[in-house]
Amino acid sequence: MKGGIEKLKALHPEMVQWRRYLHRHPELSYQEQRTAAWVADKLEEFGIRVRRNAGGHGVIGDLDSGSPGPRVALRADMDALPIQDEKGCEYSSSIPGVMHACGHDGHMAALLGAAKWLSANREVLKGSVRFIFQPAEEISPGGALPMIEAGALEGVDTIYGVHLWTPFPAGTVYTRGGALMAAADEFVLEIIGKGGHGGLPHETVDSIMVGSHLVVNLQSIVSRNVNPVEPGVISVGMFHAGTGFNVIADRTSISGTVRTFDPELRIQLQDRIGKVLADTCSMFGAEYDLDYKLGYPPVRNHDGEADRVLRVGRELFGADRVAESPLIMAGEDFAYYLEKVSGAFIFVGAGNPDQGITAPHHHPKFDLDESALLTSAQLLASLAVDRLNGSN
Repeated sequence: MKGGIEKLKALHPEMVQWRRYLHRHPELSYQEQRTAAWVADKLEEFGIRVRRNAGGHGVIGDLDSGSPGPRVALRADMDALPIQDEKGCEYSSSIPGVMHACGHDGHMAALLGAAKWLSANREVLKGSVRFIFQPAEEISPGGALPMIEAGALEGVDTIYGVHLWTPFPAGTVYTRGGALMAAADEFVLEIIGKGGHGGLPHETVDSIMVGSHLVVNLQSIVSRNVNPVEPGVISVGMFHAGTGFNVIADRTSISGTVRTFDPELRIQLQDRIGKVLADTCSMFGAEYDLDYKLGYPPVRNHDGEADRVLRVGRELFGADRVAESPLIMAGEDFAYYLEKVSGAFIFVGAGNPDQGITAPHHHPKFDLDESALLTSAQLLASLAVDRLNGSN
């Protein structure tokens, strides 16, 4: 089988072309209409039965081998981010203020490569493969739940997904059983004070001062209320207030994210943030509004499928390129699929300092070592073959 999958190398130049086309033509979450149509057309070219407009702009492709067996799903996400591309290369985004800054263009290209190879080699399969191209991963509530509601997991026994990850060197593979990625929750709060003249602070309730104390107090929650061996993060990402240098602002808006792996800690931090907010505002005589949203749950791999990924990866690429992943505090709505069926989420390294590919995800100069497309396609195709022809 390894020798057969190595022939996928012939598709690598085509995958690079696909990825660069998609990088030039990004679409935001819930707007992936052109991207989805392009993906669906490709799948149909490969002889794969396609369902369009699933769960919004989602695409579902089914490849039947003609032989009885289980059904394996392989998933890629399609949406881009509201970021201005600053790379200046020939495949930079052509859409102002929108770019693929998280690797979803590479996810699509790699899965298309796996789909084309599997379709041309369906005789090695015992069962069927479902290709899920999902919209709206970047924005909660995300596209996974609508895809599931549209039937993406009907008849599916196992699912795999890959995330290209520039913090890891190109050509490497990482996963782990159990918790892999964090729950991603968010909060938006408004502090309501009493505005006034900057020279007469005693006549006001300074919402900026209250907000400043609150930011500091929020940072004490993880450091002083959480067991130091339990991972947890509270990060304030936005702080907006004020209209003039000599005006005390009556309102301050603050928003941020909360990341956890443990369900009990997740609720504990939500409760603690509410109490710290209430007590801080009470201390200074301010009022507040809080909107707290539970986002994606933690990504929790099934142990047996994580073991399969590590075994298949080592057979393909060597033991020195495949390892157990550290915990990743980023969130992913792939978690919803894993709540329904067995499977595993996988990181494939895509960074390369020698090529200048060091920008983090969600950065205006984000890019990929495109050799990672081949690594991903080979891994996904091999996992499908191994699962369909191997043990549960």
